[in-house]
Amino acid sequence: MDRLDQATARSWLATAVEEARAGLAEGGIPIGAALHGPDGTLLGRGHNRRVQDDDPSAHAETAAFRAAGRRRSYRGTTMVTTLSPCWYCSGLVRQFGISRVLVGEASTFRGGHDWLAEHGVEIVLLDDSACIALMRDFIAKNPALWNEDIGE
Repeated sequence: MDRLDQATARSWLATAVEEARAGLAEGGIPIGAALHGPDGTLLGRGHNRRVQDDDPSAHAETAAFRAAGRRRSYRGTTMVTTLSPCWYCSGLVRQFGISRVLVGEASTFRGGHDWLAEHGVEIVLLDDSACIALMRDFIAKNPALWNEDIGE
């Protein structure tokens, strides 16, 4: 798998940020994700829909994964997410052998990306200021909903 250049990483993150903003506009939690193939092709994208669908498993990474459809292998793919993946989504990455996770930010929530790295998944942490601001604003305005989302 090739190293990810900064321009590609930012472009892929922009897709996930679009998804996060769409989720927020729908009254949901602003977390977005996209799954890219080994050749860079966008396979699937989605956003957190826990609130909209009344479904606790409707996380952004899960939505992007489902949108990508069934594949024989996920080796060489990259999951892009605006926020460090929770344990549920980290488990999805491990279960299906997704090779790399590009994380927009991990300052508002530190999920399982360190655990993923310990198990051979390449982690690219961007510390993106727009992702941080989006989540900080949401958390400040919706603390109860945020705590529900992270299981607190």
